[in-house]
Amino acid sequence: MRAETQNTVEAIRKSLALLGQRMDLETADHRLEEFNARVEDPTLWDDPAGAQKLMRERQMLVDSIATYKGIEQDLNDNVELIELGEMEEDEEVVAEAEAALKALAEKAAEKELEALLDGEADANDTFLEINAGAGGTEACDWAQMLQRMYVRWAEKRGFKVELQSEEAGTEAGIKSVAYKISGHNAYGWLKSESGVHRLVRISPFGKGTRETSFASVWVYPVVDDNIEIDINPAEIRIDTYRSSGAGGQHVNTTDSAVRITHMPTGIVVTSSEKSQHQNRDIAMKALQSRLYQMELDKRNEAINEAHAAKGSAGWGNQIRSYVLQPYQMVKDLRTNHETSDTSGVLDGDLDGFMAATLAMDVAGKSRSEAQADD
Repeated sequence: MRAETQNTVEAIRKSLALLGQRMDLETADHRLEEFNARVEDPTLWDDPAGAQKLMRERQMLVDSIATYKGIEQDLNDNVELIELGEMEEDEEVVAEAEAALKALAEKAAEKELEALLDGEADANDTFLEINAGAGGTEACDWAQMLQRMYVRWAEKRGFKVELQSEEAGTEAGIKSVAYKISGHNAYGWLKSESGVHRLVRISPFGKGTRETSFASVWVYPVVDDNIEIDINPAEIRIDTYRSSGAGGQHVNTTDSAVRITHMPTGIVVTSSEKSQHQNRDIAMKALQSRLYQMELDKRNEAINEAHAAKGSAGWGNQIRSYVLQPYQMVKDLRTNHETSDTSGVLDGDLDGFMAATLAMDVAGKSRSEAQADD
């Protein structure tokens, strides 16, 4: 077996080992038996919310076991094919098996990362908000660049992207935009993107000078239907207004857009893409999700500190810098992960940054757990 192929095999085995560790492979079959026994209990659905939670947990375990065993089987099959092909000097069989192993290595690495998404709301759909910060028209243009980047990232993953609201910039770009992004682990992947993003480039607006712009990104999970968030009607203010979209046939001609302000927290959510009734429902769902995120933050000190450090969209608060001039570099200031492929990043190639943050969070969590045990 060629050295390159051997390295691929070792990478797959490493990913399998980490997958097995994360899912506690030694007890997985026993836990599945316990789940199956509980599913057969005729009183299970006396508590619908609890039953649905159990069914979700069981399905996640079933999927994890199937993924592990599937990768393991594919690895063994292709290694055997390569050995057989080499014995019979069949280069075509060897080449096909090597190509299959490369694809399997990518799949194993992705599943290894997904195994890190074990937070309370990681599997949920998510809301994504982008707001232009310091920098005027430059910042509005930068916010629109981020909008394109995240939509492309989501679409590459096969996630459903729904526009919730959008406010155009005065001269160019957007002042703000909000999306609902639906797909398995959408929140888990995107949660690390919350923060201030800084852009350095030559101005495209005729100035010819190097400009620094800021925009903030805010990510929070869509609330599970089984989680109740109580909102006192006396503590919210609901306003209707005329949407200020970019114009054309889709511009609203009635005061159908809805803005909801939660007075105790100062949280403001909007929706301007549907009828007034639909916009109200969408905005209330977003408010519930924001309040749920606050509860998650209280229970997770690491996440809480990250959001507290986000600050205003300006100097000194950024989590990531995108430099297009005088050199090409995107660097995350939390993990030090960086790349010179700025075009790829702005086209939605964000997995490397997300993976680095996930690994950092898991390492921090492990240290905290170890200190708690001491």
